[in-house]
Amino acid sequence: MDKSFFNDRYYSNLLFILFIAFCIIFMGIGLRDPWPADEPRFVEAAKEMVDSGRWFFPLRGGELYPDKPPIFMWSIALLYKLTGNLSATFLIPNAIAGLITLLCVFDLAAKLWNVNTARNASMLLLIAPQFVIQAKAAQIDAMVACWITVAMYGLVRHFFVKPNMRWYLFSWVCMALGILTKGVGFLPLLIFVPLLFLHFVKKEQFSAPINFKLWFGPLTMLGTLMLWLLPVLYFAASKDNPDFTAYRDNILLQQTAQRYANPTGHLKPWYYFIVSVVPILWFPLYLFLFSKKSWVEIKASPLLQTLLVWVVCVVIFFSISPGKRGVYILPALPMLALAMAAIISQTRVASWVNKVLTGFAAIFALVFITATIMSLMGSSKLTKQLGDELLPFAALFALAAATWIAALWRYKLQLTLPRFGAALAVTWLLYGSLGYVLMNPTRTPAKQIMATVKERIGVEGELGLTLLKEQFLLFSTIPMTHFSYLSSHSEQYRNAWMWMNEKENRYILTQARDKGVVCFDLNKGVLIGNAHRRDWILLDKSTMTSECQAPKEVKRYYTPQLHFYDNL
Repeated sequence: MDKSFFNDRYYSNLLFILFIAFCIIFMGIGLRDPWPADEPRFVEAAKEMVDSGRWFFPLRGGELYPDKPPIFMWSIALLYKLTGNLSATFLIPNAIAGLITLLCVFDLAAKLWNVNTARNASMLLLIAPQFVIQAKAAQIDAMVACWITVAMYGLVRHFFVKPNMRWYLFSWVCMALGILTKGVGFLPLLIFVPLLFLHFVKKEQFSAPINFKLWFGPLTMLGTLMLWLLPVLYFAASKDNPDFTAYRDNILLQQTAQRYANPTGHLKPWYYFIVSVVPILWFPLYLFLFSKKSWVEIKASPLLQTLLVWVVCVVIFFSISPGKRGVYILPALPMLALAMAAIISQTRVASWVNKVLTGFAAIFALVFITATIMSLMGSSKLTKQLGDELLPFAALFALAAATWIAALWRYKLQLTLPRFGAALAVTWLLYGSLGYVLMNPTRTPAKQIMATVKERIGVEGELGLTLLKEQFLLFSTIPMTHFSYLSSHSEQYRNAWMWMNEKENRYILTQARDKGVVCFDLNKGVLIGNAHRRDWILLDKSTMTSECQAPKEVKRYYTPQLHFYDNL
C-alpha cells in the first residue's frame, strides 16, 4: 500500500474516512426521486404517516401496510415532518445509517487491533459495492444492517475488548430495533454459536465470563419489543376492524416464519448467494481468504474465528430459505470487512491481489468505453434501459472511462487497494451526481403516467387503481381510490366495478394485461403509457361488462392527497 496512506492518529484517520464516506454516500441527495421497486413504497408510507397523523401503523394508500415494521418509515417521516421536504430527505436515514455502520467498524477495529486496521476495515467496507449501493438507497436493508452492526459492536466489545454490561445490554436493544425495522434484526444472536463452541469445547476464555448474567440480554430485547408489540396486540383485539387483526397476523406470522419457510417470491437455489451475490457485491473482500497466511492468522485467533463463523452462519441462514434477494446478506458485510482488515494488516496484501484489482480496473475502463460508443451510436439495447436521449449518457460513461484509464496510467498498471478505492470513489460521485439526474426520468415513468391520467379524466373525474403500485400513489396530484393490495386480482376488479357503477366520471387505472381480470374488457381500455415493464391503461364506463359478481367483501381505500410529492 501507499506509505502516505498510513497514519496512526485515531481522530484524523476517522475524520478522513467519514469525510470520504460522506461525499460518496450523500452525493445526489435531492437530485432524484424514489426509484422502484421498494423506495416508493416506504416513502409513500412515510408521507401518509405525516399527512394522516397516524404514525403507529404504516399505511399504503389508506390501507394498513403489514409487510414491514414501522421504524424505517418513521425515520423518513420524521425528517419529512421536521423539514416539510420529502424529496430532499428520503435518502438521508440510510445515509446516516451507513456512516454509523462505518463508524462502528472503524472504532471496533481500533479497539481490537490498531488504527491501521481500523482504516483498512473502513476502506474495505467502502470499496465493497453492496455497502455503498444500499447506503445510497431508500430500501430497508441498510438500516437493519446498521442496527445489526451496532449490536455486533457491543457484543464483540463486551467479549473481546473489555467487559461492559451497558454495551452488552444495548446490543440487545439494537437487536430489538433491528427486528422492528425488519424481522431479521436478531442475527447477532448467531455469534453465540462460535462463542459457546470456543468456550465449552476449546476452553477459550473471553474478557467477559459466560454466566447467568447473559440472560439479562434477551430480557432487555423482549422488553424493548413489547413497547411496540403490546399496542399492536391491543389494537388488534379491541378495534372493531378486521384490518388490524389481519395486520397482526400478517406481520407476526406471514412476514416472519411463513415467509422464511414457504416464500412465494424471489425463489433461488441454495447456492445463490455464493455464486451470484458474493463474487460481485462483496468484491474484493473474499480474495484475502485465498492465502495460506490468512488461514494461519485465522487459526491462531479466536476473534477472527468468531467473526468469520458468524458471517458464514448469516449466509447459511438465508441460504436455507427458498426465497432470496441479494440484499439479505448485507448485514454480514461489515464484520467480514473487519476480519479481512485484521488479516491484511498482519500479512500485507499479496501481489496477485493487486494484479486482480488492476485487471478489474481495466475491465471497468473497457466497459465504460463500450457504453460510450454504444451511446453515441444510439444502441437499441441502451435506449430500452435509458431512453432515447443517449448523448448525455455518453458523456457520463466517457467521464467514468477516463477515471479508470487515468488511474491505470497514473499508477503504471499497478493498482493497490487505496488506488482502486480512489477510482471507485470518483465513479460513485459521477453516478450520484450526473447519473442521478440523467437516470431519474427513466426510473420514474409513473410521474408521466399520472400527469396523462389527470389530463384525461378532467377536473370532475375520479380515479381508482387496481393492482396497486405505490409510485402511482406517490406521484399523483389527484385523490385516488384502490381496492386492497392484499385482495386477489378478481376481488379488486369486482370492487372496482361496483365503485364505478355508483357514480359517473369514474375511471380505473390498471395493467393492460392481466389473466385475473373480471368484469372489464381490457381491450377497450385507453393506453396511457409504459411504466416498469408494463403497459398501463385507463378504463371508463364503456369497458365495464353488463353484470359483475359482487365481491366477497367490499373494500376500498381513499387517499385524499393532502400534499403533493413534487411540492414537498
